[in-house]
Amino acid sequence: MANLFWLSDEQWAVIEPFMPRDQPGPERKDDRQIISGILHVLTSGCRWRDCPAAYGPRTTVYNRFNRWSRRGFWKAMLTALAKAGWAGDAAALDSSYVRAHRAAHGGKGGPRAQGIGPSRGGQTTKIHALTDVLGRPGVLLLTPGNASDVTTAPAVLAEAPGRIRRLSADKGYDADWLRIDLRRNGITPVIPGKRGRKRRIRHDRSRYRERWRIEAMFNRLKDFRRIATRYDKLARNYASALALAAVVTFWC
Repeated sequence: MANLFWLSDEQWAVIEPFMPRDQPGPERKDDRQIISGILHVLTSGCRWRDCPAAYGPRTTVYNRFNRWSRRGFWKAMLTALAKAGWAGDAAALDSSYVRAHRAAHGGKGGPRAQGIGPSRGGQTTKIHALTDVLGRPGVLLLTPGNASDVTTAPAVLAEAPGRIRRLSADKGYDADWLRIDLRRNGITPVIPGKRGRKRRIRHDRSRYRERWRIEAMFNRLKDFRRIATRYDKLARNYASALALAAVVTFWC
């Protein structure tokens, strides 16, 4: 059975303290086994109904993920770990698209309410991320694919799990008002200016090179096939899958 677990003993030691305790009702199926089943689905990209029986009843695997998603459990675990381990005063901000294959339905409230919108890649969801100096995500925020990076930046920064003194971002975040807001909050922007600017913007090029970590972070998250291609109707469930993948990959 140990070979079935997607979580090593060290990873489980980090996650286990977050498991709910003393809940009413019948005793839950083994948490480590069920979460391993959830991770199998997220990694392989298979349907929930195709989750191997060795991880427990497939309905239990899905219901555990869905019910705890509704309660915000997975996102809360990521937030708690990020607040406890946020490294350094430097951070990086960026976004990445994923194709939304359930865009025709979009879940309750329509596609836009579920973080789905038109972009060059079709109907997509955009993942906005804030990472620490080690490239570990502390904030993962979903918007429709046509949302602007720079206008979404304040909402992402408002959820920062730790202090930031230096923020690296690409030209998509080049806006005078954002630079002013960052400096007002004691944050030094490391953001190159757009080519069309009349006045040249200076930035620390050596610091800017550190942005490769956030690009690598997105690549590692997309190793999970259900992250790379969005099949979930609900933004809530897709955000929960992101949070669990981030916890296992970066914070355990």
